Amino acid sequence: MSDQRTYDLVIAANRLPVDRVVAPDGSSQWHRSPGGLVTAMDSVMRGRDGAWVGWAGEPGEAPAPFAEAGMWLHPVPLDAQELETYYEGFSNDTLWPIYHDVIVPAHFHREWWQAYERVNERFAEAVCEVAAPGAKVWIHDYQLQLVPALVRRRRPDVRIGWFNHIPFPPVELFAQLPWRSQIIEGLLGADYLGFQRVADAQNFLRAARRLDGRATRGDTVIARDADGAERVVRASAVPISIDYTDLESLARSEAVQERARQIRTSLGEPEVVMLGVDRLDYTKGIRHRLKAYEELLAEGTLRPPEVTFVQVATPSRERLEAYKRLRTEVETTVGRINGTYGTLGSPAVHYLHQSYPREEMAALFQAADVMLVTPLRDGMNLVAKEYVTCRHDTGGALVLSEFTGAWHELHQSFVCNPHDIEGLKQTILRALRTDDKERRRLMRALRRRVADNDVQRWADRFLTNLDTAPHKPGRKGA
Repeated sequence: MSDQRTYDLVIAANRLPVDRVVAPDGSSQWHRSPGGLVTAMDSVMRGRDGAWVGWAGEPGEAPAPFAEAGMWLHPVPLDAQELETYYEGFSNDTLWPIYHDVIVPAHFHREWWQAYERVNERFAEAVCEVAAPGAKVWIHDYQLQLVPALVRRRRPDVRIGWFNHIPFPPVELFAQLPWRSQIIEGLLGADYLGFQRVADAQNFLRAARRLDGRATRGDTVIARDADGAERVVRASAVPISIDYTDLESLARSEAVQERARQIRTSLGEPEVVMLGVDRLDYTKGIRHRLKAYEELLAEGTLRPPEVTFVQVATPSRERLEAYKRLRTEVETTVGRINGTYGTLGSPAVHYLHQSYPREEMAALFQAADVMLVTPLRDGMNLVAKEYVTCRHDTGGALVLSEFTGAWHELHQSFVCNPHDIEGLKQTILRALRTDDKERRRLMRALRRRVADNDVQRWADRFLTNLDTAPHKPGRKGA
């Protein structure tokens, strides 16, 4: 439409940052969605005049574009079949396993790929509709890997960045994708590609060189546009973070601190509260964590009710078979542990298969003596940073998997290999037995690291990299 308003900053992600919530009287309101991407980008977009392109969360016709919380939201429609093929199929049953070390097998179906192409085209059209001349376009994550090139073909005037919130796989795994060259070509439509870890950026560069014959030099790769012109694309690490100031302020509120005290009381005032907070996903290492805990109980090293374990497992992708199996396995294990080691009124594991608001999570973090963040593979894991931020009292201990992006920043945590159950057990015990003075020293160091590298710094670094690409910031024109 000729009167369509356009924006100098356009975000594109699979989901809009809001969900429609319907009240009992039939009225509806838009509420902020849960999830790491939305939580991170929400604070970034505050005060910026920008648009967000994404799916509104309901199959069928998309709502009309609307303003919410200072952003212009431009919904993209997805029908029920596309949810099954593009989202549940290609994105989460093909790409997700490949990008997470094939913890479960990936499945390849041509109709899923065709749906992925179709939906990426639709996103690209929507982006171009709201992007002002010369706009910055920031595309997010593995669901939209074709969008950069599709936008460039339509709008060569805009500056295009893409950020991957999950790992990028080694060449040997990425090579399994029948559509690997199309994905590389799609990503190379960007001016700048951001990744969580240096290894992820290097994996992409190797894939472009070895699987697609692209010339690479340092952290750059040569792309060729539709008109045959060569273009240099930069790929580097720019790890995501959280809104440290906002979350710490919430954690310091009297209401949250009182709720933390209530949680410990409701758990029976144990000497030690251990906590896990994850989406119910096979990448998160929940089964390994439960196995380590069960063995510590069997050995008598830990004894309820002096020690208790709280596992929050947020529902995730419940229609996929791998996730159905995981839920059954986790809940069976929890039942066995409680049946063997729990007592009346004092379960050994408090298992919560639901989502909670930020205030409740901040209180849970403060109530936990040991935080177990033990994924088998994770792009970053913002829960680790959230726990550290909420511990303004400098109490607590963070047990962290070396296979998270967070480990590359949070070296003062108690580091583990979650595949090594015996090693995981010993790491948990080390976190419990380290003297209080040393634990506080470690927590202070962790908090400084997160405070110094918060979400605003991440966004500023990404946008600066986008502005200067293919040169590094400070070396433009060098």
